[in-house]
This record gives sequence, C-alpha cells and structure tokens, in this order.
Amino acid sequence: MQFYQGNFLCFAFLNALLGYREYSHVVVIPAQKPKSPAEGFKREKARGRLKQFKRNFIPIYLAVNGADWLQGPYIYPLYKDEKGLTEERVATLFMTGFISAAVTALFAGKLADIYGRRLACLTFCVLYSLSCLSLLTDNLPILFIGRALGGMSTTLMYSVFESWMVTEFNKGFPDEPGSTLSGIFSTMTTLNTVVAIGAGIVAESATDLIGTQKAPFMVAVVVLMASFVAVRRFWGENYGERIAENSPILDSEKLLAMKPPRNSMRVLLRDKQLRALGITTCFFEGSMYIFIFFKFPALKLAHQLSGVQGELPFGLIFAILMSSMMLGSLLYNYITTHYPQLPPAKMLITLLFAASASLFIPVLCRDERVTFWCFCLFEICCGVYFPLMAYQKGKMIDDSVRANVYGLMRIPLNVFVVLVLSTTKDGFHHRDLVFTTCSALLLLAVVVNG
Repeated sequence: MQFYQGNFLCFAFLNALLGYREYSHVVVIPAQKPKSPAEGFKREKARGRLKQFKRNFIPIYLAVNGADWLQGPYIYPLYKDEKGLTEERVATLFMTGFISAAVTALFAGKLADIYGRRLACLTFCVLYSLSCLSLLTDNLPILFIGRALGGMSTTLMYSVFESWMVTEFNKGFPDEPGSTLSGIFSTMTTLNTVVAIGAGIVAESATDLIGTQKAPFMVAVVVLMASFVAVRRFWGENYGERIAENSPILDSEKLLAMKPPRNSMRVLLRDKQLRALGITTCFFEGSMYIFIFFKFPALKLAHQLSGVQGELPFGLIFAILMSSMMLGSLLYNYITTHYPQLPPAKMLITLLFAASASLFIPVLCRDERVTFWCFCLFEICCGVYFPLMAYQKGKMIDDSVRANVYGLMRIPLNVFVVLVLSTTKDGFHHRDLVFTTCSALLLLAVVVNG
C-alpha cells in the first residue's frame, strides 16, 4: 500500500510542478502592433470571443466525459457481482457495446454532418442516459439493449463533440494560429484526467453512501441531463454535408448549383496521411481498450507472485494511472510550447515506441513494481496521444465531412476490440499473447507513420 501511496504523491508532485511551470512561464509571442485603433479593438473583441468559446465548450465537454468516467470503475463489477452474471455473459455484453459502436460509426457521423453536430450531441445525452437507466433492471434483453445504446453513445462522444468544436473554431477564428487549437486540445486532455480522478472518488462515495453499484450510473444520468440543457442553451448548430439552411430540399436549381458532397470513405482511403492516422487510431486506441480490460488481472497476478498479503488498492491505482495520463498531456503542452519546430510525426513515433515497450515488458517480467510502472508509462503515452491526434485530425480533415470521417476511423478500432474480446480465455498465457500482439501492432503503426 505504501508503494502506491508514494507513487501517487510522486505523480501529484510532478503534475503540480509541470503545471505551475507551464502556466507561470507562458511563452508569449509578441503580436504585431495594430495599424489603427479599430484594428486593436477588433483584436480585443476576437480574444474575448475566444475566451467565451472556451467557456461554452470545455465545461460541457468535461461534464459528458465525467459521466463516462463515473461508469468505468463499476460497469464490470455491477454485471459480475451485483447482478451475478457469468464471465461469458459479461464478455458478450461488452462485445455487444463494441459491435454497436462499430455499426453506428457507419452512419452516425454522416447524419451528424447533414443534420447538425449540436443535434447529435443532444442525442448522445439522451441515449447514454437510457443506457445508464437500463442497469436498474436485471432483465437480460434490456441489459443488452442498454449496452447497444452505450456503444452508440461512445461513437457519438468520440466524434461529434470534437467535430462541433473544431468546425466552430475554424468558422469563428480563421486568423488564429494552429497553436491555439493545439492548446485547446491539450487543456481538454489535462482537465479530463482531473475529472476522471474526481469521478472515481465520486463514484466510490456514491456507491458507499447508497449501498449499490448502480449509484454512479444514476449520478451520470443527472450529469448528462445537465449537459443536455447546457448544449441547448449555449451551443449553436454547425453542419458538414448539408443543403443550405432554409432552402427547400427538393429545389432542383439549388441542388444542381451545389458542389457535390465529398465521399468520406474515399477521402479516408485516398489520403496517405489519413490512412496512417486511421491505422494508428485502430492499433493504439484498440490496445488502450484491451489494456483497460486486462490491466487489473495482470497487476493482480504480479501482486500474488510477489508474495505480499492483502488486496490491491484499485481506487488508488486508478487515480495514479489517471495522474500519469495527466502528466502526459502536460508534457505534450510543454513540448509544443517550447519546441514548436518538432514535427508531430516524430512525437507520434516516439510515443508509439514507448507504448509498445510498456505492453511487452510486463510479459517478460512479472515484478509488480515493473508492471505497474509500465502501465503508468502507457497512460503517459495516452496523455500525449489524444491531444496530438486530435490536433492532427483537426488540421487534415475537411469540416464538411469531419464527423463522418471521425466515425469511420472508429470502425476498424471496434472490430479489432471485438475480435480480441471474443477470444478471451482465463489464465495469463492468453493475456500475454494479447499484450504481445498489441505491442507488435504498435510497432507496425510506427512503420506506417515512418
């Protein structure tokens, strides 16, 4: 226990130190002196609008992610322990969610581009709330429907919120440098890890207070409904592939005059850089989901082999891993601020190498501390990966097909995770094979991006 407490304090200190350094030594690029008072007023107005834009988006983004984090620690034990489902049944429920996510990715992004990303965000809040409410019953068909709704919601959460933000940013702040958008992504990732730590504490407290593992899911419903109200009030609508607003949908002259919509799949397959991003998304994020499923069993085995008595402090370990991810996002912000000339591709290749090693070393060494530190390293890589990839996709993908392409990128990811989970077996031999395979695929992603 002291080992994990010491690690938590160490990561907390590193995060505080790096965070203080970053926000107290901000690199300010001198702005060109305005040519006239009118231009100076215009700049001040733009800065004010940018601050308001962040205030309107980031808290809502953190709230919907917080609703997701609230569920993470308890979804498996709720099925397995409180509802008494078998291991095979739980695995089938999880696969249902990933299959639903993969199928939804075929059309959800396109519908969001056509009918509006704000509407898609509102739909997410409703669907995810229904998914949480389905856990109030022990009826198996309803539980499967709930997991399907959860999979649909996951696809929407990882595509439409970011699509809305990037499109709104590009539309409202075309003169802002790329570093501004990169900074927003870094802030989102850093604060999201803080929310994750807080959500874990709230989830545990709610469970202890109410006496059921359903409690965090009901708290999530409240958060999602509050997010629904906030999105309706503070966000405007934006679109991708869509006929001009207020125009009759069967107006043949306008239809003929319009530029044909771009085919999202063609865009993804023809662009070499986008293909590389798609492959990287599949292998890295797929490995991340598999890591989430297998990390605690791997740590439990290493803990048992160490001969130390007592249970692992899973809540504390979760907080440390989230602190590691926060450290990664702060490192990304530090690197992009102080070394802007560093190519993003080199940063991506470095983190892929590190992530590959972090999954392979625990296969070779069963030491509890080594395994734990490798898992911390993987979470640090996650902290760098998410703002880096979000910025890359923000630059490369056209606003007209953004949500659809984001969704299509998640199809192979979900298929990959379903294939792995469908072969799940008890015992460390299978887990070692899974970690080794993920490590090899991350190296393949290095080659693709090289």
